[in-house]
Amino acid sequence: MSAESTSGPHIPESGTTAMDRRGKGRRRKPPGTGRKALRVTAWTAAGVLVLGGAGVGYLYFKLNGNLKTVDINQMLGSDRPAKVDNGSENILVLGSDTRSGANKKLGGGADDGSARSDTAMIVHVYKGHKKAAVVSVPRDTLIDRPACTDAQGTSHSAATGVMFNSAYSTGGAACAVKTVEAMTGIRMDHYLEVDFSGFQKLIDDLGGVQVTTTKAIDDRESHLDLKAGTHTLDGRQALGLVRTRHGVGDGSDLGRIQLQQAFVKALIDQVKQVGVFTSPKKLYDLADTATKAVTTDSDLGSVNSLIDFANGLKSIGSKNMHMVTMPVQYDPSNANRVIVAKAKAKLVWTALKNDRPIPASATKGTATGQAKGVVTSS
Repeated sequence: MSAESTSGPHIPESGTTAMDRRGKGRRRKPPGTGRKALRVTAWTAAGVLVLGGAGVGYLYFKLNGNLKTVDINQMLGSDRPAKVDNGSENILVLGSDTRSGANKKLGGGADDGSARSDTAMIVHVYKGHKKAAVVSVPRDTLIDRPACTDAQGTSHSAATGVMFNSAYSTGGAACAVKTVEAMTGIRMDHYLEVDFSGFQKLIDDLGGVQVTTTKAIDDRESHLDLKAGTHTLDGRQALGLVRTRHGVGDGSDLGRIQLQQAFVKALIDQVKQVGVFTSPKKLYDLADTATKAVTTDSDLGSVNSLIDFANGLKSIGSKNMHMVTMPVQYDPSNANRVIVAKAKAKLVWTALKNDRPIPASATKGTATGQAKGVVTSS
């Protein structure tokens, strides 16, 4: 899928700081050492600012040039759920498993030119931006995909009983967003996509992520071999962990989701420990990697927009992030596939629409993996 790069980046004047532009009427507290979920972008942007002077304009220009964007609003038009003006936000986060380019040697499998959404999470940020709910969508879920148009303008007919991740491989980001919106009845305010090679380099630039495994994990397909114990995972190991499904538990996609959720929490806990503020070069390197690694919707398609977005999430830590899997049941006709448990899923979507916590009853008795507790934050 090709993505359109942003143009016309905002370039601050030499010697002008972000505080000068905001005015002097409001003072912000200095950054603390508390939880800083999803704060990588905010940190890296801060690194750009501290370099100061005439160089800031150049760095903003370069980082904006790294970003790839998709104009979801234009591609989907008005046939979408209405925006809910209650202070909350919904973000569709996808991990792309394309086998081409730099990802080929990381992902395994054939380089057939296709791309799939190996990881999909619907992130709901509650009003006040102090807590969030994350709903993982199993890639093997059989769904009805709506008709959609891809970034090249090619139309794709609706399909019934296809795997969820076929939406992305068929029509790219816009088709994935439209499918999620049709499935949930919730409008996605933003879209974020991270690919294999970008994810690996970002973890390496962060200095790795520490986790504890309660069991050994050995999966040749995802290039992962971990003994039970505490590990600081480098980028390749982290990528292997979020992709493994055969090395632990029952080998299901539901088990892999449990590992992904555990890793995300460990990553959030790790970010606050990285001393990037002491090194402008490290901040810039991290910013360069982060902006190259992601594809966003056009509303987030500039460094300034990403800073504002990340700053809005900085108070959310792993302890106030509720992570669940979309309620599903195994397909009676195919044990390798799952189907949506519609009544229970409706409880999830209704809660998020109304900016309320997801009730425990929504996931009780639904299909689950066998990898819970295998990975924990150290």
